[in-house]
Amino acid sequence: METPPQLTMGRLFSSWQADVPALLVVVLLGGLYGWGVLRLRRRGEAWPVARTAAFALLGLGTIVVATMSALAVYDRVLFWPAAVQNVLLDLIAPLGLALGDPLRLALRALPERAAARAQGAMTGRLFRLLTFPLVSTALVLATELTIYFTPYFETALADNWLHQLMYLHLLLAGSLFVLPVLTREEALPAWCTHPVRAGLVFVDGIIDAVPGIVVMTHGTLIAGSWYLSHSPSWAPDVQHDQQLGGGAMVSIAELVALPFLLAILVQWARTERAETVALDRRLDTELEVVRATPAKTSTGTATGAETVTSTEGPDLVRPWWETENSEVAQRIRGQR
Repeated sequence: METPPQLTMGRLFSSWQADVPALLVVVLLGGLYGWGVLRLRRRGEAWPVARTAAFALLGLGTIVVATMSALAVYDRVLFWPAAVQNVLLDLIAPLGLALGDPLRLALRALPERAAARAQGAMTGRLFRLLTFPLVSTALVLATELTIYFTPYFETALADNWLHQLMYLHLLLAGSLFVLPVLTREEALPAWCTHPVRAGLVFVDGIIDAVPGIVVMTHGTLIAGSWYLSHSPSWAPDVQHDQQLGGGAMVSIAELVALPFLLAILVQWARTERAETVALDRRLDTELEVVRATPAKTSTGTATGAETVTSTEGPDLVRPWWETENSEVAQRIRGQR
């Protein structure tokens, strides 16, 4: 393996290398997403530009940076680029892909039968098990710890195909948690309301910092034999290099938690606003119906041939919030 030149600030931004398998994944995901957006536009349906930008720039762009930038050029001679690379694939890229809302796009763009099969897969037992919040969080944590504290990582440094599999492993593990939490489809249990999702994101941010803390404070070198034998003369001490990598993992994990939480709060606010508008419209409609209902008149004859006319109001109908079991109806019943 050829040793790259000393890493400087300039080379950190200018050093790039092609990664064909990763590039194929990016092209495939981008092509499928673009096909879905184009199909909607041909039907005259709009798709938010912001979601497309998030998917392409933050999602696919992060995959490109992680696998083809200086991080990939130097990941076999320095630990910290490999650590940053892994956390980008595990946390940042899934967040960008999820903000693009690819699940909803697929259900809207696919033909009716294919969309029904996709909906069935997303509501199936296996998908619900893997995306169940406690399970998906445990999978992310287990993935990070397995990579760094088993021979997995060191073997992947020597085997390019296993290295590619590790990239995919990290991306899928992160996506299993992020995609369902940010999606508008029913991929999570009914009790995972927006307040619960916000709490899960907060807890997940704490858990995501655990691998970085362990790596930073771990006394034994991770992939020590590899980095000791491949460390160039200009590189820092291998132990210090590992501490830098762990610190970077903690910093990125904590930084990504904030936009993740903000995305949940924005989605929550939009949902509440939409429900309020829908509620106001239903109440206005019911009020108009009540006002338009003609009054009932009954005529009776009293003793002495005197006619008495009485007017009664319209028949009372139980309002919808007393009969429906939706979230809005439950909220109204709780306030009455």
